[in-house]
Amino acid sequence: MSTLLIFIIIVVYFGLIMTISYFTSRNRSDESFFTGDRQSPWFLVAFGMVGAALSGVTFVSVPGMVGNNNFYFFQFILGNVVGYLFITFVLIPLYYRLKLVSIYAYLSERFGSHTYKTGSLFFLVSQSFGASLRLLLAAKILQFAFFDKFQIPFFVTVVIILLLVWLYTNKSGIKTIVWTDTMQTFFLILAAVVTIYSITTSMELSFGESVKQVVRNDYFRVFEWNGKSGNNFYKQFVAGILIAIAMMGLDQNMMQKTLTCKNQWDAQKNTLTFSLILAMTQFLFLGLGILLYIYADSINISLPLGENGKFLDTDTLFPNLALNHLGLVTGISFLLGIIAASFSSVDSALTALTTSFTYDFMDISKRSSEDKKKLKNRVLFGFSVVVFLIIMLFSGSRGDVISLIFNVAGYTYGPLLGLYLFGMFTSVKVKDKWVPVVCIAAPIITYLMSIYLKNSFNFDFGFISIAVNGAITILGLILIQKKA
Repeated sequence: MSTLLIFIIIVVYFGLIMTISYFTSRNRSDESFFTGDRQSPWFLVAFGMVGAALSGVTFVSVPGMVGNNNFYFFQFILGNVVGYLFITFVLIPLYYRLKLVSIYAYLSERFGSHTYKTGSLFFLVSQSFGASLRLLLAAKILQFAFFDKFQIPFFVTVVIILLLVWLYTNKSGIKTIVWTDTMQTFFLILAAVVTIYSITTSMELSFGESVKQVVRNDYFRVFEWNGKSGNNFYKQFVAGILIAIAMMGLDQNMMQKTLTCKNQWDAQKNTLTFSLILAMTQFLFLGLGILLYIYADSINISLPLGENGKFLDTDTLFPNLALNHLGLVTGISFLLGIIAASFSSVDSALTALTTSFTYDFMDISKRSSEDKKKLKNRVLFGFSVVVFLIIMLFSGSRGDVISLIFNVAGYTYGPLLGLYLFGMFTSVKVKDKWVPVVCIAAPIITYLMSIYLKNSFNFDFGFISIAVNGAITILGLILIQKKA
């Protein structure tokens, strides 16, 4: 694919986003950036949220991880579906009843200001790392496909992407993102469908034959029953439930979009629709992963192996085949998909980080209109710098990014999960000033336990670390409860 064609695709795509930003920025209010004026169509929000949840991680990392983890990730997806039901029928009614902008304001009412600030801070850390790692993967592919040809350093590539995101989000924030995410979701799914068509066509396989190839492949192992394995069904399923609750229901990024719906019922329809579309799309990407490995074998392409016998650089498989081996149409669709992933992985995250920090720590709701605008822009810029620094810190990482993201989430979202479950399902009051100590201690204890069990008994927590972390947080809250 020529450099000129890639440049034209990038310019046209960004032009579309800026056009959407222009129209959504008209008639905006002071609250448009944070709430979208609570006028978003629920079906639009549902489809757009799929792109934000997928990002470059599902787009590239899920197909690649099949080589080392088979189809086991589907166990996690099944757990996600159950977790979304909890979000729909428990969390969303709570948020609408309290009329929240920042969802962490619930912790202030339930426990106190120290808990409120602690919960928000854990989200800020979690989202900063999650958004950065998602953007890292997409930025690396754009670097490989375009910027390397002009000998542009990687850090400049990241700066350019963050600058473009700032240009279309700084005016109307979530009001714009609800619409841009819809377009980005479309391009992500289109790229997967086009790639599957290209592979089956080049290998002269019918649809039925393609399905048989996937189902009969050695990688199509869905369930793992070995109790010590990190891929054990029960660990993956339970972790899927808890991580869905934490990374969506307790995540300002995802909930901020849901709370732009007109009412509670629309928000619930949005969440149910989103969960079904997301599960089907993730299944599609897992199937694509098997087809990619089948096609790579047919043209004698293999990934390097690590000392443990597992594939290295699995995130490079899809980009390499799409851009260099599957034809121009597939290359263009892949590039559109990864550009969509680049923007969708960071635009709503930066908006959510800005919202949470300004509401939870700066009390922006009590400021004048001009002060709100200045403060919002400064905080948005500040978090852009934070994302840039984290990306550069992890720029040398290898392997599939999705496992890294969920492992990090197990430690950063665990205390949030514990706080909300304890708050909603008990009436126990705690000593508010000690909550930060409990929430910091819980992930540290979880990490030490995971190291000990793995070294001593070869027992891997896997993604279930979030459950252990949350349970330790709840135990800590019981220990600091107020005496009756």
